[in-house]
Amino acid sequence: MRHLYVHVPFCPSICPYCDFHVLTRKSGQVEAYLERLEQEAAWLASQYAVELDTVYLGGGTPSFLRDAEITALVGSIRRHLGWGRQENTLEINPGTVSQARAALWKGLGFDRASVGVQSLDDATLKFLGRQHDAAGAREAVTTLLGAGLRVSGDLITAVPGQPLDSDIHGLVALGVDHISAYTLTIEPGTEFARRGVTVQEDDERTGFERTEELLSAHGFARYEISNYAKPGQESRHNLAYWNNRTYLGLGPGAAGQYPAVPGSETVLTSRRTNPHLHIWLTGEQGEAEAIDAEEYATDALFMGLRLRAGIDLDDLSQRSGLDVRVRYAGAIAANVERGWLELDGTWLRATPAGWWVLNRVVTDFLEA
Repeated sequence: MRHLYVHVPFCPSICPYCDFHVLTRKSGQVEAYLERLEQEAAWLASQYAVELDTVYLGGGTPSFLRDAEITALVGSIRRHLGWGRQENTLEINPGTVSQARAALWKGLGFDRASVGVQSLDDATLKFLGRQHDAAGAREAVTTLLGAGLRVSGDLITAVPGQPLDSDIHGLVALGVDHISAYTLTIEPGTEFARRGVTVQEDDERTGFERTEELLSAHGFARYEISNYAKPGQESRHNLAYWNNRTYLGLGPGAAGQYPAVPGSETVLTSRRTNPHLHIWLTGEQGEAEAIDAEEYATDALFMGLRLRAGIDLDDLSQRSGLDVRVRYAGAIAANVERGWLELDGTWLRATPAGWWVLNRVVTDFLEA
């Protein structure tokens, strides 16, 4: 196992668009979380051969942990599972950054920061319920770069009234080498859903297309449907997801994809998602879901078609045991004819038009 995701659910506040497993901290919760995390890390080490290439601390707001707490968390990971040899990412809220904390995170072994900038416009940040302002976001990114961390900035697009061009130009000017740009999505159960907030399709499409236009002009390549990077600065951890590799999930709400039980002829991998904090703290783990060849192939197609490079069908056939080109010949041909997919030798990839309707494309494979 070469990749580890660690979920830290604690946040200073809950954003109105967020539907992840997050919560504000209460007395004793973090201490209980750290104790249980150590136990789960030890259990994972006893079950799998682990040689980590990447570690990713997400949330939630991992940078919201106090210095002693994040030091203890990293210690648990290193004791039982080791540390990433290629990339170690910490998700960071701009409001938690200082020079001293950036130096601490760097000293703990993090070499990459994923910063929730979301916008560099104060009105947009207020609408999104963010606690930082544009000046604070700029200062945070500058501080992290000064500490020697690679920095990725998150942007949310399609926000009503958002000055997207200045957001993009401003973030690039700060010196980040990676940008993740996500369309504002109104998920059921969120505060935005309760308020009746909507996203206009015109705003969504403008954000989808204009972001690539501007970032391409600044030397960023759109290597995944929502992610842009300078050459060599792609997220190695997230590429493991998009290439449908196995990875460990540690913490409440964390998902992992694991090797099949040796000797199984029909199950290729298993997927397990941990329960939420109050159940996870009792020692309960999520149930393993067996992934057979068909599901493995469609999962790989869905994730691989998000990548600019696409997916190598011969490689997928070898990994899944299915002749993918034969099994999904109808879906491939129909979407090539529509101009949504292109087949280049053994590689299948989505066109720009296909990225815009990718869910429809994938539905064809699921229904084949």
